[in-house]
Amino acid sequence: MKEERLIKKAKKGDAAAFEKLITAHQDTLYKTAYLYLHHKEDTLDAVQETAYKAFLHIAQLKEPKYFKTWLIRILLHTIFAMRKKHGDVIPFEPQHDTRAENKNIEEYIDLRNALETLDEHIQLTIQLYYFQDFSIAMIAEQTGMAEGTVKTHLHRARKALKQELEKEDKHIWKSIK
Repeated sequence: MKEERLIKKAKKGDAAAFEKLITAHQDTLYKTAYLYLHHKEDTLDAVQETAYKAFLHIAQLKEPKYFKTWLIRILLHTIFAMRKKHGDVIPFEPQHDTRAENKNIEEYIDLRNALETLDEHIQLTIQLYYFQDFSIAMIAEQTGMAEGTVKTHLHRARKALKQELEKEDKHIWKSIK
């Protein structure tokens, strides 16, 4: 209920209320943007641009209970515009060189590569469901898809990811032998 009051205040032009709302959702915005952009500076730019756009258009939000969904939708549009503008360039970021981190990085890269083989809509569904803990109903609302379509995307994505990761494992084992 507190969030709904903040939203009502923000819609009336209360900048402090809007700032509290953005602060409450900043982790979700950052994680979502990072999943797509893979680079800290671009991620921060996307989050900042999203906050700016949301502030300009908060009065257009019809249902306060969908604030988070509305905010994520703005973020995704911002990310897609950035990716289109920059041609999906993925900058190099050096990592710390410890064995545990390297194993995690390798697993992350394998998962990222497998995810990138999927259709963009299916990628979005996976990321919202597994990385942002959205329910199937929330994903359907966010994307405008039917709940059955969301379930189908999740099923296809799991199957495709499993096949892709197994293929990668076989390739690695063959190169070791």
